Amino acid sequence: MNRMDTTVTPLRVGLLGFGLAGSVFHAPLIATAPGLALDTVVTSDPERRKQARAAGGPDGEVRTVASADELFADADRFDLVVIATPNRTHVPLAHRALDAGLPVVVDKPLAPTAEQARELAAKAESRGLLLAPFQNRRWDNDFLTLRSLLGQDALGEVFRFESRFERWRPRLKGGWRESGDPEEVGGLLYDLGSHLVDQALTLFGPAASVYAESDVRRAGAEADDDTFIAITHETGVRSHLWMSATAAQLGPRFRVLGSRAAYVKYGLDPQENALRAGARPAEGTPWGVEPQDAWGTLGAQDAPDELREVPTLDGDYPAFYDAIAAALHDGTPPPVTAHEAAATLQVLEAARSFAHSA
Repeated sequence: MNRMDTTVTPLRVGLLGFGLAGSVFHAPLIATAPGLALDTVVTSDPERRKQARAAGGPDGEVRTVASADELFADADRFDLVVIATPNRTHVPLAHRALDAGLPVVVDKPLAPTAEQARELAAKAESRGLLLAPFQNRRWDNDFLTLRSLLGQDALGEVFRFESRFERWRPRLKGGWRESGDPEEVGGLLYDLGSHLVDQALTLFGPAASVYAESDVRRAGAEADDDTFIAITHETGVRSHLWMSATAAQLGPRFRVLGSRAAYVKYGLDPQENALRAGARPAEGTPWGVEPQDAWGTLGAQDAPDELREVPTLDGDYPAFYDAIAAALHDGTPPPVTAHEAAATLQVLEAARSFAHSA
């Protein structure tokens, strides 16, 4: 990992929310990012407050407050606010952060609609403030590897990009993510779909048309748990994207078909499991490394002797907050923009509309 200069004064970060997103992804990455210091966590849950106070890494104990009101009442204390709260709160909290003059990172999805994302982008631009959606899976090991292969023209002309986030969760877990209330912005389309579509648009450009199928498969479920999206990109590439909680056997994470070769990759990036297990990225320590038996293959079926394993590049979630720190310190562009998030949301809206009208 290439980290920024550790001699700069760390920027103080306020983190709203300490559920899955806040505790597993944001807090560890902020606390270990040179140039940032996790200062305050907003959570009203007593057990989460206890856990949050210990999440500060080398910068010491984290302060906790019970509400967003308390954080914004002390806005001058912060250099950056990160929103990792339930989806329905992303837009109002992002507006409050920008109105308080604070740069803001918002967990995906940035907003329920592309229009709301563009409104946030316009407000941030008018105030000269950073607004960055957290699309960490641009730094998945398999995505970085595929992007490198495309840069080398290793597949020739790409015809079809197949990408899956599949799980086997036949029993409901409950909570807002599985709620059928549209206000909650739950379901897999806006959860895993936000990552799948963002990756497809990043690799192959804007969408020209969208087709989708969306189902509620599990007994008692309210939100989509088995969804498929097909995108025809303006470049002519077709992306086929699957997201499911009902896959008893998992398909390949990527299958990318080109005029000279295909790339096929199974398995998930190891960083999420490492973070869940309490591992933390550190300078000089291997991070996001995948064993050889999980590497993907590159080649063509009619030349089996030329099929070869492709070493998977190391995953690099820390790069997101390194880039955020650089943007705030040096004025460099953010790693992900609100306009990119709006393009993803436009596809998700089209997919939802198509699926509901079918």
